[in-house]
Amino acid sequence: MVARSTLLVGLLASSSYAFASIQQPSAFSARSTALRMSGGDAPLDLKPPAVLYEGAVAAGAAKAAGSFGKIFKLGMVSGAHIGFGAYLAIAVGGACPGIAAANPGLQKIIFGAFGLPFGLIMTLVTGGELFTGNTALVTAARMEGKTTTKALTKNWTASYLGNFVGSLILAYLAFKSGTLGSGPAAAAIATAKCSLAWDVAFVRGILCNWLVCMAVYMASGCSTMVGKMTAVWFPISAFVALGLDHSVANMFIIPLGMLRGADITIVEMFTRNLIPVTLGNIVGGALCVMAPFGMTMGKWFQKKDE
Repeated sequence: MVARSTLLVGLLASSSYAFASIQQPSAFSARSTALRMSGGDAPLDLKPPAVLYEGAVAAGAAKAAGSFGKIFKLGMVSGAHIGFGAYLAIAVGGACPGIAAANPGLQKIIFGAFGLPFGLIMTLVTGGELFTGNTALVTAARMEGKTTTKALTKNWTASYLGNFVGSLILAYLAFKSGTLGSGPAAAAIATAKCSLAWDVAFVRGILCNWLVCMAVYMASGCSTMVGKMTAVWFPISAFVALGLDHSVANMFIIPLGMLRGADITIVEMFTRNLIPVTLGNIVGGALCVMAPFGMTMGKWFQKKDE
C-alpha cells in the first residue's frame, strides 16, 4: 500500500513539472509566427539609420505633393496642437514662482516636460503639417530629387500660414477661457522673447529646430506609440528647458501674451522674434539635422554622374 502511494505521488509530481515547463508564446512571438506563415516579416520597432533616412525622404516627397489647401488646413491643426502644448507649459511650468526662485533648474524642466512634447506627438500621430519639421523632411526630398523647389516653397508657405492661423485661434480661445487666472507668466514670456537681440533670436531658432527635427526624425523611425513618445519627449523637453525658440510655439505664446497685457506691437512680434527665429529654424532643420544624413546616406551635393 505504501509503495503504491509513493508511486502515485511520484507520477503526479513529474506530471506537474512537465506541465509547468511548457511556456506560452508571447504576443510578439505569436505575431511574428503569424507573419512568417503569411509570408511577411515582423516589423522592426526601430528602423536602421539608412532606412530611416529613406523614410524621411519619402515622407518629405509626400508632404510636398499635397495641395496648398490641404497643407494649409493640416497646418492649422498642427498650429493648434503646438499651441495646446505651449498652453499647458504656461499653465503648469509658468505657475511655479516658488520653485523658480528656490530651484530654477527644476522649474525649467517642469516647464519643458509638461506641454510641448504632447503637442508634437499629436501632430506626428495624426499626420499634421508642421513648418519646422517640414524644413527637414521636404528639404531632404528636394535634395534627393524627389520633389521640386516650387513644391518645397508651396509646402513651407502653406504650412507656415496654417500654423500661424491655428495658433492665433487657440491663443484667443485660451485667453477667453480664463484658465490662466491672473498669473503674469504669459505676458512675461512674450515680453522676454521680443526683447532678444536679432542674432540671439536667430541662434536660438537654430538650436531649437535642431532638437525638434531630431525628435521628428527619430519618431518617424519608430513603429510603436511608446517609441514615438520616447523619441519626442527628450529633445522637446530639452529645447523648452534650455529656453530656445520655436517659431510655431511663439505664434501662440506671443499673441497670448499680447492679449494678456504685454506691451508688444504686431510689427515687433515679427521683426524682433518671428522673422529671426523662423530663419534660424530653417537652418536648424535643413542644415544641422538633414544635411549630415543626406551627405552620408543620400546624394546631397553629388554630381549626377557620381
